Amino acid sequence: MSGKPKLHYFNGRGRMESIRWLLAAAGVEFEECFLETKDDLTKLQKDGSLMFQQVPMVEIDGIKMVQSRAIGNYIAAKYNLYGKDLKERALIDMYVEAIIDLNELLMMHTFQPEDKKQQHFANLVDKATNRYFPVYEKALKDHGQDFLVGNQLSKADVQLLESLLMAEECKPDILDKFPLLQSFKARISNIPTIKKFLQPGSQRKPPLQEKDLQRVMKIFH
Repeated sequence: MSGKPKLHYFNGRGRMESIRWLLAAAGVEFEECFLETKDDLTKLQKDGSLMFQQVPMVEIDGIKMVQSRAIGNYIAAKYNLYGKDLKERALIDMYVEAIIDLNELLMMHTFQPEDKKQQHFANLVDKATNRYFPVYEKALKDHGQDFLVGNQLSKADVQLLESLLMAEECKPDILDKFPLLQSFKARISNIPTIKKFLQPGSQRKPPLQEKDLQRVMKIFH
């Protein structure tokens, strides 16, 4: 049996994408087992693989791990992406929790009914540019380092980059007022493992399109 982590999810971003990002940033090769039908999900549920009957699920180190935050924390701790002490870890967690909140808004945009899309987009842009991005811009300025926490790459940097790129997919000029975030994006994107993940043909997933929604809904509903 391969020693590579094995990721169980549909062939798309969703809540597995941040886990793919963390593994890729750590330089860890992983396998993917895509759910394509409702039966694929039911099989995992019936054989006891899913503690709470939900995916994402990652097989790693002999554990069938569920709950995306728990999986992300495990990977970050295992591959030295979680700071050097408890204080750094707490700061990383605070940054990441807010990124997750923003990512939920970004991910759900595609799922909005047509009559609510414009309002959702306006809310997304408002929260990104007035609540979230100013905090990270200030953090980079105050910290004065290449990274958000300490002086090495952490889970917070990886997940912030993921979120910045997703935000730019929605609105290409969304970072115009945030010069430090722009330079952060360029800098972190050039870390060799991350640069590799950003190349065409990697296991990074494209944005979910409306045409994909029916396929995903068939698996989960």
